[in-house]
Amino acid sequence: MSAALRLRHDARALAERIGWQDWNGVAASLDACGHAVLPGLLDDLECAAVAALYDRPDGFRSRVVMARHGFGSGEYRYFAYPLPATVALLRAAVYPHLEPVANRWNAAMGIETRYPQAHADFLRRCHEAGQSRPTPLLLRYDAGDYNCLHQDLYGEHVFPLQMAVLLSQPGMEFDGGEFVLTEQRPRMQSRADVVPLRRGDAVVFAVHHRPVAGTRGVYRVNLRHGVSRIRSGRRHTLGIVFHDAL
Repeated sequence: MSAALRLRHDARALAERIGWQDWNGVAASLDACGHAVLPGLLDDLECAAVAALYDRPDGFRSRVVMARHGFGSGEYRYFAYPLPATVALLRAAVYPHLEPVANRWNAAMGIETRYPQAHADFLRRCHEAGQSRPTPLLLRYDAGDYNCLHQDLYGEHVFPLQMAVLLSQPGMEFDGGEFVLTEQRPRMQSRADVVPLRRGDAVVFAVHHRPVAGTRGVYRVNLRHGVSRIRSGRRHTLGIVFHDAL
């Protein structure tokens, strides 16, 4: 098989894997707890290929060492345009499945913003507002590293859901490093949730806030996400943010 045919075959296989996900179940989980797992979204070869990009000298627009900014310990690199084929496909093909949830959440929270069906149309909106820097990123953690709780906002135009794909195998390539979400509920203490993932699994989660039905109507719950301390080994993660940055 030629390289071009292999790329088309791999893209088709990934697109099918995206389509086969239980998107109704994903929506229900997002509504219930603010996150949902997409099992086996990438296969082992795709995970290894994306993780290997980290040490390439090109293809990225910037590198961030987290300790320099108080973000935690570890580092990440933002991809430059054009994005790698796997990253671009994930961004464009997952977005349409999340757009109905995003619009329904905004309606429930009384937020006027609505999102178009195609990701390209939403990116056009971002770029017209000056948010033109790509936000997909590749993160690398070594023993002792962690990521503080945070939100990936980047500008006025924010898509309220994002995705992280674990590229390393827990228990084999690293230990520790659990994905953590916290919810800050009004007049209540914050609640933490640890999301178990295997290599190739993705977690979709709320960027900023989500609607929750209470006895007096719908209220907003504020969310943050991070990664617990890596006890040993090395952990790579692909982050898919659907809005671009200023």
